[in-house]
Amino acid sequence: MPNLTLLALFFILKIVLGVWASGLVSASKGSFLISAGDFRKGSKFLYKNEPHIVVGYQHVKPGKGGAFMRTKMRNMITGSTYEETFRTEEKFEVPDLQHKDMQYLYHEGDDYHFMDQETYDQIVISKKYLEDVLPYLKESSAYSILYFNDRPIEVTPPIFMELKVVEAPPGVRGDTAQGAATKPATLESGMILQVPLFVNEEDVIKIDTRDGKYVERVKK
Repeated sequence: MPNLTLLALFFILKIVLGVWASGLVSASKGSFLISAGDFRKGSKFLYKNEPHIVVGYQHVKPGKGGAFMRTKMRNMITGSTYEETFRTEEKFEVPDLQHKDMQYLYHEGDDYHFMDQETYDQIVISKKYLEDVLPYLKESSAYSILYFNDRPIEVTPPIFMELKVVEAPPGVRGDTAQGAATKPATLESGMILQVPLFVNEEDVIKIDTRDGKYVERVKK
């Protein structure tokens, strides 16, 4: 009887070690999987060998047949958004994505130069991949750059940016911080947005990059 108990323990230990080793192999290859049934807004997965992010989804369970996920997703490389339908049991590889903090240096034509703040290595990103962040580019400022397969695919500015006003018409209703009226102002990055009447040229203002709106005038 003791021999049978020891034999059972041996097989249990073998199974546990096998599962653990399998997990290590999976992790080493970066092959973590996500089921379509587990999709949520913000979930990331590989589709046709490119990283995608879920921007919307609907779980559908028809009267006949298996359930499926109607998924609205965005290609994280091209930026295109479209819909696909997946069976809930379909599995997808989770992309190996890395974030790096990099400093924006300068641009030459359509080439924008950034520097890794840890290694001091420099990279060049084409203007066509920076359309959404161009209004918030400021030399010497730090940005979060998302990498996929050692390739930069997305640049994200800080939530708040401080930018100088380079052009602003005089306020027509007086220079008062209490008024609700606004006027257009051009910032050092080339961005044009609505600001309160009391904001003048050479003022530095804080912008919320999530919606591109004025937050406050910075006292400097």
